[in-house]
Amino acid sequence: MNNIDFSQQSEDYQRVEKAIRFVEDNFTSQPTLDQIAESVHLSKFHFNRLFKRWAGISPIQFQQILTLEYAKKRLADSRSLLDTAFDAGLSGPGRLHDLFVTFEAMTPGEFKKMGAGLEISYGFDYTPFGQCLVAVTERGICHLGFVDKDNSDEAFNLLQQNWPEATLFEDQTRIRQIVSRIFRLKQPADSRPFHLHLKGTNFQVNVWRALLSIPAGSIVSYQDISALIGHPKAFRAVANAIAINPVGYLIPCHRVISKSGKIHQYRWGAARKKAIVGWEAAKSA
Repeated sequence: MNNIDFSQQSEDYQRVEKAIRFVEDNFTSQPTLDQIAESVHLSKFHFNRLFKRWAGISPIQFQQILTLEYAKKRLADSRSLLDTAFDAGLSGPGRLHDLFVTFEAMTPGEFKKMGAGLEISYGFDYTPFGQCLVAVTERGICHLGFVDKDNSDEAFNLLQQNWPEATLFEDQTRIRQIVSRIFRLKQPADSRPFHLHLKGTNFQVNVWRALLSIPAGSIVSYQDISALIGHPKAFRAVANAIAINPVGYLIPCHRVISKSGKIHQYRWGAARKKAIVGWEAAKSA
């Protein structure tokens, strides 16, 4: 899938996200497909066609994926997968969409330097979930965050704050190639792994490593991740580590939801989290 396709999907996503927000705000009245379509200023026919182009399934099927009953069932099904990951010791690279993701964490000395001596290339590009900002060091991807149209400056300022002593320079060509690889649905058999370069405490790094064990289309709870890393009572600390995940999507923090089955609490917006969870479930099915 090339960048033109992502640009179209990104444009479609803006309306999909708006529709999800409408359903969230009017959930108690159970809006019809006509009402949801009207909320994004489209006819039911055009909205249905747009939604299928983006997600591959109908809006009604998508909403069924996001119901509490579906989420609870997926939570139960996914725990056995986590048990397998735990037995494997989480020592190997995690799987994501037929991709291998590996990473290395900064040493305490490197952490203290706040990026001094590092050169970081960055760029904005389109994804199926809106625009993103990606940043890369010579050792791997250090940042992937989704960006709304009106806060690109804020997103860049946050990147600078996280790496205050690093030298940042724009390299749109390199970033576009990386984004194209990340969101390509079918990967070549000889696809090389994505390598991440992360800055975090030992606890945070262990949480992010655990997230890589969650397969696409699966969802787990914060308590499940706490148990997986050997700290069953530290689920609040786990939630905090997940909330500051620096590399969205590749480290799939969107696959962690509340134990009750509610899909919320996402760094880049609850509606986007629901969109990604539903999109992955549809593709996996």
